[in-house]
Amino acid sequence: MYKLSMNLKGSLPALILQTLSFGSSHGYEIASRIKRQSEGVLDFKEGTLYPALHTLERDGLVSSHEEIENGRIRRYYKLTEKGTKTLVKERAEWTRYANAIGGILKGAS
Repeated sequence: MYKLSMNLKGSLPALILQTLSFGSSHGYEIASRIKRQSEGVLDFKEGTLYPALHTLERDGLVSSHEEIENGRIRRYYKLTEKGTKTLVKERAEWTRYANAIGGILKGAS
């Protein structure tokens, strides 16, 4: 049986921004929330998640700070004002994209 595979790696920045729109979180918490909300379909590993977080921080879309939690230092990420504006644009683009794909798959002309 042929299995289709979708490359959703490009969606990770938008998913991170969306997750952080609910408040600051550390990387493991971000990944867990994405996995839980997607019912396990989206399961990004550390090797994918952290480079995306670093890029978002470099681009000024998120900021970070360290906190000690249960004796461990954790880096928490927070959405910036620029990140919030970008998230609004990303949501609109994803809605447009999803509607276009949906229309094609439903056989719209």
